[in-house]
Amino acid sequence: MPQETQLSLSSTNDKGPLLRTMNLTLGLSLGLLLAGLLAAEEQQESSVPQPVSASNTHPRGWKEEKNAQELARRNMDFGFRLLRKLALNSPSKNVFFSPLSISTGFSLLCLGAQDSTLTEIKQGFNFKGMPERELHQAFHHLLRELNQDKEDVKLHFGNTLFMDQKLQPQQKFLRVAKSMYNAETLPANFQDLENTQKQINDYVSEETHGRINNLIRNIDPGTVMLLTNYIYFRARWQREFDPKETKEEDFFVSRNRSVKVPMMFRGGLYDMGYDKQLSCTVLEIPYQGNLVATFILPDKGKMRNLQENLKADVFGRWKKILVKRVVDVHVPRMHISGTYNLKKTLSQLGISKIFEEHGDLTRISPHRSLKVGEAVHKAELKMNEKGTEGAAGSASETLPMERPQKFKLNKPYLMMLYETTMPAMIFLGQISNPSEK
Repeated sequence: MPQETQLSLSSTNDKGPLLRTMNLTLGLSLGLLLAGLLAAEEQQESSVPQPVSASNTHPRGWKEEKNAQELARRNMDFGFRLLRKLALNSPSKNVFFSPLSISTGFSLLCLGAQDSTLTEIKQGFNFKGMPERELHQAFHHLLRELNQDKEDVKLHFGNTLFMDQKLQPQQKFLRVAKSMYNAETLPANFQDLENTQKQINDYVSEETHGRINNLIRNIDPGTVMLLTNYIYFRARWQREFDPKETKEEDFFVSRNRSVKVPMMFRGGLYDMGYDKQLSCTVLEIPYQGNLVATFILPDKGKMRNLQENLKADVFGRWKKILVKRVVDVHVPRMHISGTYNLKKTLSQLGISKIFEEHGDLTRISPHRSLKVGEAVHKAELKMNEKGTEGAAGSASETLPMERPQKFKLNKPYLMMLYETTMPAMIFLGQISNPSEK
């Protein structure tokens, strides 16, 4: 699953966008890669630094972990709110995005914002009440803990600032971006837009193992900085589906219309439960390691009610009702993607000043009047019998002698991918039509 978010910053002095990070006027672009679409290439060792304020044995490390868990909970709430907005704008379309990628990019921008602009970001992204230092330390701890590079699980986060020399950024901004977000700074000549576009696209393609190509289609004149943020994720199911069991079946996209999809099947032990309050069935399928895909299937006519009542405490309730059972699981094999104009959607969530000329981003550069001209997020998911692309063999499983329950995703449903120890939501989506890319 690749996922990207782009932000670009523009300077009102030049009467044009100054930044476009894969599309932000400040140039903030978030790029995300998730599970199945990635090749089976080996990932380089993570270079995320240790927290600058404490060692692993320092008592303060416990506080950083606690703050990271609180941040993960807040990010989950933000993800559910954003899902509601995106699904409301396109009720019959697939929605798939990374709350963590989007939040990371805008949190990094908090390093450069102040006054009402900073207040709006913290309010809209559910950061309100967290002291700024604790917020960035929590992101640092969270990203460090999530980075994994194992044979069956690879999860890697990266941030890069492409910066024109005329921007003259504050050294403190660059220093903290590096120490807290491991953000590399690379020189770019935004007076030569064609070559700079190629430079950035080549860089992103290399970092994402060729899964994200031509991320930037154009760079606005006046751009001085572009921030790319990406997540690379590839993992195998703990127990894979047998491709021989996959059959073409109907998926009911609406009451009167169905499409044919390749439906995977596997019978086994799964954590499953029914939420009476939200009228939905919840089932979890674990990946190798500490990553889990959660599928939420609402009862007929209950999707809107489910969307409107999703909160982090609901996720906590689900964990209590899940019971390990023998289940016949039917899950569509799919390859979906989505691109979202976050500028419009985030404005609906009360985040607007950062996109306006009177916004305050002077902690990035006091010599420029900067704004975010564009915020674009792209995501892609490929889910198959192995979990993601790559070779593997199935493991046997001993099942108790009980009648299996049935869990069949043959109508619109929600799914999320999360890390279990925080827990931290990495991806979230509403699958309305698995046959659409």
